[in-house]
Amino acid sequence: MNATAAAAVRTTVRDPAFRLGLTDMLATSLGIGAWGLVTGVAMVKTGLSAPMAIFMSLVVYAGSAQLAVLPLMAVGAPLWVVWLTASCVNLRFIIFSSMWRNYFHRLPRRQRLAVGYFSGDVIFVAFMKRFPQQEPRPEQVPYFWGAASLNWLCWQVPTITGILLANTVPLSWGLGFAGVLALLGVLLSMLFDRASWIAAAVAATAAIAAFALPLKLNILVAIAAAVTAGLLIEAADKHLRRKPQVLLVPADGTLPPAERERIEQGDVPLREERHP
Repeated sequence: MNATAAAAVRTTVRDPAFRLGLTDMLATSLGIGAWGLVTGVAMVKTGLSAPMAIFMSLVVYAGSAQLAVLPLMAVGAPLWVVWLTASCVNLRFIIFSSMWRNYFHRLPRRQRLAVGYFSGDVIFVAFMKRFPQQEPRPEQVPYFWGAASLNWLCWQVPTITGILLANTVPLSWGLGFAGVLALLGVLLSMLFDRASWIAAAVAATAAIAAFALPLKLNILVAIAAAVTAGLLIEAADKHLRRKPQVLLVPADGTLPPAERERIEQGDVPLREERHP
């Protein structure tokens, strides 16, 4: 690391927004750690060697995808099924990336690639709550790295611990159930509006209904159902927001700048009524 990069890191770490990102991630750090510990144990119990499991944890860094493909790898599923399952589970990151772009598109490519690697579900939710307006601001970058740093450590340290201690941890401890509870806690913290609750309910119903499908294909069914439900809800919300409203326009036709901007952007179609 050269002197310029080191100075940039020190500046980021000392920024108050960096500490704010750390604080916002503390609430979910315990659940993420428990989930990571279970994932580490599961990778070794599935048959992966410790070095390969550590390599997978550091490179893949996607807990839901890892847990989804481990049963497939254990039963010797075709490679295309493993890749397809992991890709479908991670489809949500395409949506995340499209929204990250509104905040970080001015960063150099190397930094944008780093943001892509370190981004995650919980970070995304926390970030969007802090910065709902999709426009770049100076404090967004240090905030992201504060949240991402803690999230990465809370995942990797317990995961590698679980990998190294997997052969000494008996299955009778019920870590699988503990991991489900931890994952459920993280999930509930991310359900903050009507659309996300409905999509989660649809996904759960679809996964249970398709449970009998082979090769864990019920996961793909649940993802497809949740994405479809989310798109339909978003389309319905847009339609309702675009319901025509009455706008009183002065006789001379002049409009306040704010109202003129709304019309130009096409946010809300308005039915014009002039008055003296």
